[in-house]
Amino acid sequence: MDRAQKAESIETLKGVFSGAGAVVVTHYVGLTVANMNDLRGRLRQEGASLKVVKNRLAQKALDGSSDAAIALFKGPVAIAYANDAVSAAKVTAQYAKDNENFKVIGALMGEDVLDAKAVAALATLPSLDELRGKLVGLLQAPATRIAGVLQAPAGALARVIGAYAAKDAA
Repeated sequence: MDRAQKAESIETLKGVFSGAGAVVVTHYVGLTVANMNDLRGRLRQEGASLKVVKNRLAQKALDGSSDAAIALFKGPVAIAYANDAVSAAKVTAQYAKDNENFKVIGALMGEDVLDAKAVAALATLPSLDELRGKLVGLLQAPATRIAGVLQAPAGALARVIGAYAAKDAA
């Protein structure tokens, strides 16, 4: 890799670190190519990506960041990232449970550095699409309740009339 390619890689990593909701840092020692392709496919379904990075280039891209962020990049490292802060964490945490050779080391979320436990906690949060669905449900619920309240008096009146009719028929 020549200087121009290294500079381009550093700029790409700077864009990833600044544009992603969360960047999950992982170790992938012992994974086969098929395992990595499977992980990439799972991440792609959630709108996330996986990239194997050179530690020195990642550290240069993080220049000016905290020492804790730079310390994450030791050993064979791959980063999973997405615009949504939760989706990459969910997929990598689940994959780490399923595969003992894959380990989540930590994550970068803006200027914050998360450890493996914090990434696991982040993975339990609902994704952006799930939150949108819940919000739509909450917005629709009052309208449903209003319709039910407006229909209740008419239904009660019909039941009273029906009771009187049954009483007169008996």
